[in-house]
Amino acid sequence: REHSRAPRSPKRTGAGMLAGIMLRNLKELFGALQPLPQPTQAAEHTLQLATAVMLIEVMRADSHFDAAERRAVIGALRTKFELADDEIGRLIELAEQALRDATDWFEFTSHINAHFDMAAKIRMVEYLWRVAYADGHLGEHERHTLWRLSDLLHVPHGAYIHAKMRARQAAGAA
Repeated sequence: REHSRAPRSPKRTGAGMLAGIMLRNLKELFGALQPLPQPTQAAEHTLQLATAVMLIEVMRADSHFDAAERRAVIGALRTKFELADDEIGRLIELAEQALRDATDWFEFTSHINAHFDMAAKIRMVEYLWRVAYADGHLGEHERHTLWRLSDLLHVPHGAYIHAKMRARQAAGAA
């Protein structure tokens, strides 16, 4: 009996096979190193809003509102997004409204998870800690809010603690 077979490709040996594997691995490595896609203008606004919501949520976590915490929110938004003062004011208004209408934080943290790499999310957690430390007092509600937001951002616990330590040092808190 004759079996019909597709023609066989020449068998790779030693160096040829190794070169093919190395080339494939390099392609995968460089593919993984490509930056996250840049958001469209609408996506950028959503990302700015989500970030502002998280910062304001930490500011609201304790029972009193402090001007130093508000300045920390404004400073974080200015640093992260390079916005003008009037843009920051409008963004804060929109974020406060979004918080009043929100049922949970996932709708905001999901945008950040989609557009920030881990280093940016860790920096975000540090900004959140700076807001919490801005008034010189760290309350239990602030601590819990920060832990929960950090968890929703999938920030590893060690990075969360290091961000806290950097923010505490920057604030001059003990």
